[in-house]
Amino acid sequence: MSARQLLRNWALAFLTPRPLIGALHLPRYFRDWRRFARSAGRQRPRLADSYPCLGDWTTGTPFDAHYFYQGAWLARRLVERKPKALHVDVGSSVLTVSVLSAFTETAFVDLRPLGSRLGGLHSIAADVAHLPFAPRSLDSLSCLHVIEHIGLGRYGDSIAPDGSIKAAEVLASLVAPGGRLYLSTPVGRERVCFNAHRVFAPETIAAMFGGLTLQEFSCVDDAGRFHERVAPQTAAHFDYGCGLFLFEASVGSAT
Repeated sequence: MSARQLLRNWALAFLTPRPLIGALHLPRYFRDWRRFARSAGRQRPRLADSYPCLGDWTTGTPFDAHYFYQGAWLARRLVERKPKALHVDVGSSVLTVSVLSAFTETAFVDLRPLGSRLGGLHSIAADVAHLPFAPRSLDSLSCLHVIEHIGLGRYGDSIAPDGSIKAAEVLASLVAPGGRLYLSTPVGRERVCFNAHRVFAPETIAAMFGGLTLQEFSCVDDAGRFHERVAPQTAAHFDYGCGLFLFEASVGSAT
């Protein structure tokens, strides 16, 4: 192992998953090292190969509630509906789209193209403001935990205070009559946390997609609890929750 890799391993031990918490676990790390080394025989560890993982001693499996529940929510809705053809995803978690591609042909669109080869998954490099699809042509479209970032420059996109509004207009315009848009975004006390993300009131998102009909709302609250098929007002007093919006384009509508 190179000195650079060794330094990286030790730096990460103190930075992830929670900064500096690893320092509290150093005594246990070295106690376990000694116990292992005494009985390891040919597997005796070397300091030069060490890779401390100091934040994983937990009583339960940690997870990001927003990403855990939104991926499960989208997968279940797609299994229920069975998209007619291609499902298009704009910028969601690559872990989520990799799973979706196992049961539905999926096109993943992102400003930063995904460099992978996986059956059923196609990568397209494009800006959300200039998506390569004809208006009203998509039967199934998703965009999870993305729209809140648009226009803040975080991912190399242009600075645009109205970026989320413009992105909403583009996404809504692509949904075919009878088609669906699956969207998630932070909800609660409305604000801009530059340059990380925005937080929207649920009614703001509903208004941004006024050309579509809100068919279902689910959410993750501030404590990480999932609330399925509830009223949007459920999230009105959240600080940083996750709203899951299922929109549908009416047959004969002109979004």
